[in-house]
Amino acid sequence: MEITGNISVSVLQFVLLQDVGADTLFSFPFSAYFPRAKEEPDLAKEKPAEQTKVWLLSIEKITPSPFQARTVFDEGEIKKLAVSILQNGLLQPISVRPTVDGRYQLIAGERRLRACKLTGMETIPAIIYHFEDEKTAALSLLENLQREQLGPFEQARALRDLLNLWNCTQEAGARRLGIAQPTLANKLRLLTLTQEQQDICTEANLTERHARAVLRLPTSELRTKALRTAAERGYNVQQTEALVERVLSHKSKPKRSVMVRDVRIFVNTIDRAVKMMTGSGIPATAEKREQADYIEYVVRIPTHRPVN
Repeated sequence: MEITGNISVSVLQFVLLQDVGADTLFSFPFSAYFPRAKEEPDLAKEKPAEQTKVWLLSIEKITPSPFQARTVFDEGEIKKLAVSILQNGLLQPISVRPTVDGRYQLIAGERRLRACKLTGMETIPAIIYHFEDEKTAALSLLENLQREQLGPFEQARALRDLLNLWNCTQEAGARRLGIAQPTLANKLRLLTLTQEQQDICTEANLTERHARAVLRLPTSELRTKALRTAAERGYNVQQTEALVERVLSHKSKPKRSVMVRDVRIFVNTIDRAVKMMTGSGIPATAEKREQADYIEYVVRIPTHRPVN
């Protein structure tokens, strides 16, 4: 491996570079991109100006955002980003806010923070903001939505959380997000799938359209079965929609219930009574119709004997 520039490579960094097959490591100190970046401020003495300074903060003092919508991170992509940071530097600082214990809470930049940790770096460029929970959560969710890094269910949960934070209707939320209201409604409908069904989609890399297709099925059991079939057989969206159509069009034949012994006795009694009447010269008639859950008898007995 060729190493250029004034840089010392730790064992961790060397293993990381070898792991992703990097050939060259360049030295680009943070000062090359953020020449005015300052060391971590003393929060007890000063309140950093918002959006005007980039600070070099200790990575150990930064805690994850409790409002992070993304729950699954691709470790391979994190490693590639870490190598890019080693080779080219971090091009965009993360965003944080100070906490009461003298630490910092991440607002935006989870992947960048994870990648920098992976490289073994001790500090990271950051912009310090002073936001309340509502704005912090909204910015964190919006950043993930705008970068399109979320899976369909993570995105749906993020949209739901945003509507709750804004305390607004779907129509108002769609306007603020710049999307059509039906689009927003379709994404939120994904959350009607159970956690098990969502996990099947995530593990099998089924798309949002796969998930929406099975929502047409009337029961949770049918949805789970359809998703498992699509996952196991590697169905595309069109094949999954065809599977749903087959399930919906399938009409199971009504099952005839087995006649219990007591009911048979009553039926035989009616039959014998009709035969007795006809044997005595009374032209009685009987019609029997058996349904799935009942037997219908219509017996007609003339009130006058026929005149010969």
